[in-house]
Amino acid sequence: MGVISSIAGFFGFGVGISIGLVIGYFLFIYTLPTDVKDPVIRPLAEQDTETLQSLLQEIPVWVKNPDHDRVDWLNKFIETMWPFLNKGICKQIKTIAEPIIAEQIPNYKIESVQFEVLSLGSLPPAFTGMKVYTTSEKELIMEPTLKWAGNPNILVAIKAFGLRATIQVVDLQVFAFPRITLKPLVPTFPCFAKILVSLMQKPHVDFGLKLLGADAMSIPGLYSFVQDIIKEQVANMYLWPKMLEVEIMDPTKAMKRPVGILNVKVVKAMKLQKKDLLGASDPYVKLKISEDKLPSKKTTVKHKNLNPEWNEEFTVVVKDPESQILELVVYDWEKVGKHDRMGMNVIHLKDLTPEETKVLTLDLLKNMDPSDPQNEKSRGQLVVEAMYKPFDDAERPADSEDSEVQKAPEGTPDGGGLLVVIVHEGHDLEGKHHTNPSLRLLFKGEEKRTKVMKKNRDPKWDEEFQFMLEEPPTDDKMHVEVVSTSKRMGLLHPKETLGYVDISLADVVSNKRINETYQLIDSKNGTIQIEMQWRTSS
Repeated sequence: MGVISSIAGFFGFGVGISIGLVIGYFLFIYTLPTDVKDPVIRPLAEQDTETLQSLLQEIPVWVKNPDHDRVDWLNKFIETMWPFLNKGICKQIKTIAEPIIAEQIPNYKIESVQFEVLSLGSLPPAFTGMKVYTTSEKELIMEPTLKWAGNPNILVAIKAFGLRATIQVVDLQVFAFPRITLKPLVPTFPCFAKILVSLMQKPHVDFGLKLLGADAMSIPGLYSFVQDIIKEQVANMYLWPKMLEVEIMDPTKAMKRPVGILNVKVVKAMKLQKKDLLGASDPYVKLKISEDKLPSKKTTVKHKNLNPEWNEEFTVVVKDPESQILELVVYDWEKVGKHDRMGMNVIHLKDLTPEETKVLTLDLLKNMDPSDPQNEKSRGQLVVEAMYKPFDDAERPADSEDSEVQKAPEGTPDGGGLLVVIVHEGHDLEGKHHTNPSLRLLFKGEEKRTKVMKKNRDPKWDEEFQFMLEEPPTDDKMHVEVVSTSKRMGLLHPKETLGYVDISLADVVSNKRINETYQLIDSKNGTIQIEMQWRTSS
């Protein structure tokens, strides 16, 4: 009987539990609670202090910090482009990750690791604000605030020892405060050579992880362990001042720095056209290399000569031998009026063999349009010799902004040096009666002054001044003053100060070079940019 009653009790317990769960489910679904009240909706201005403080975390960063800007336009752009960005980013992730995985899995005796599903979901990241820094260097610094509560679906299949397992990442949340630096800014699209990314704070990363379909993050202690590992690993790699550097283009090519010299010898011309009334011409040749703002080089004028011989040599700096061309144009000199163009031709630098002189006989054309029938007319010929000589590492000129500070000239006192001050520009300079700014440098009883920029609130001087010193000015300051002067007769205020600043010279001695923007004292918004260099003979 004991056995029978035990079995009956067991089945009765099971049936009772089942019936209780069913009844409880229907009561929960279909019974409305009586203690739930409708939410009270009130304007933000009418909320009490405690309620506002509880909402403070949800207020956008651009509201809390005036130096952050709204970027709704950027969020709208990302939202519209997200379906396409999602596919492009996922494709790039596969391209980068698959070779790395293929290289590493043999070390762990794993047969294969494959992305079965890779999607970042339908919810794009959002930027709640962005701060942009203005510096004196050729760079752009941005600090966006990133929040992303996404619904990605990343399914990875792993095969090892004849078994197959799947790992799925879902419900990703990322809160990060990165600093993005674009530098150096260059005159070649996309107008910056590198992207530098670093994190100003440890990021918050939260996600769900399913192993063989089960929620692995529900294992006690695993969630906090994974969180700590992610934060520490990311911080070790990218927390400021460490950063991720992505090179977009070669900075040397982007800056178009000189890479060689083109030696050109204009030898002679033959059978030129008659341009003058007396049946002769006064020819000379202009030489100019493409992508260069420097003025053209010119030969001498050979008067009344249709077969002139010059034998004149020129040197031209080359920045990109693959794309640059040398343009040669023959003109007829006129004492009065415009000089007549007699013909032209070009030399493609890529056609020249380095370190080898090439003699070229060029047919003079009206223009470089091959379909123009006027080019069939004979205009004479031009004979030139050209040799391209690329720089070696020792000869290559250094970039003035990135290179070390030059040494002081001979005659510099031992233990002393040359203090070089380069006055670049000013911004938001404004006088009460007139704004004709010039800048005065006062140092050790010596005064130097820039030129006057008339009626200009944002002058660009770019003037250099030098002070020869017997010893480093580690404890000295330089007085910099911006003044406005007017020579109008009868003016009650012919001169007024637009602002001043005293600059400590200790930094320039220790760093050899500084380039800073200074806020002017006694000026509402006025600033000046000054670069200083301390040059020594050692």
